[in-house]
Amino acid sequence: MMGMKAIEAARVFVEETGISDSLSAEDFLVERESMLQSMFPTSELMPGASRLIEHLHAKGVPICLATGSHRQHFELKTQRHGELFKLMHHIVLGDDPEVKKGKPAPDVFLAAARRFEVGPVDSKKILVFEDAPAGAQAAKNAGMQIQGLDSSHHAIADQVLSSLLDFNPSEWGLPAFENA
Repeated sequence: MMGMKAIEAARVFVEETGISDSLSAEDFLVERESMLQSMFPTSELMPGASRLIEHLHAKGVPICLATGSHRQHFELKTQRHGELFKLMHHIVLGDDPEVKKGKPAPDVFLAAARRFEVGPVDSKKILVFEDAPAGAQAAKNAGMQIQGLDSSHHAIADQVLSSLLDFNPSEWGLPAFENA
């Protein structure tokens, strides 16, 4: 359900868990919100994320973030990491007007590809780091290369890593890490 729009994920959750008779998707979202408000501000970065983003930024590689998270949740999750997210050329969120459908639809990735300074970037030249199955499918649907961060991505991803610490930029035609 990761990467899906909230209401879509909530519908899947209440149906698959068999609680739809006692709890609607809308009510589930209300109950979930209080938990997220306390959990998101303590969110940690994935191991290797800071190193990778700082490296790509220093080497002039255009980077962006395309997430299914809505602004309110994104700001809660990233409030401790603001300096790192300032290194992004742009950020596309799930509640962006161009994002009509959530992942696995390609909307968020296609919107991100259109917003680079140099103009729209060919999807085939974009490498997506994705930790959610719906997100990996969305990137594939957008025609992008996928660096999966979950073992369930083997069928979709061009490569699967157990951690961003294992990523080797030079294998993808990107500048190598200086301390590699």
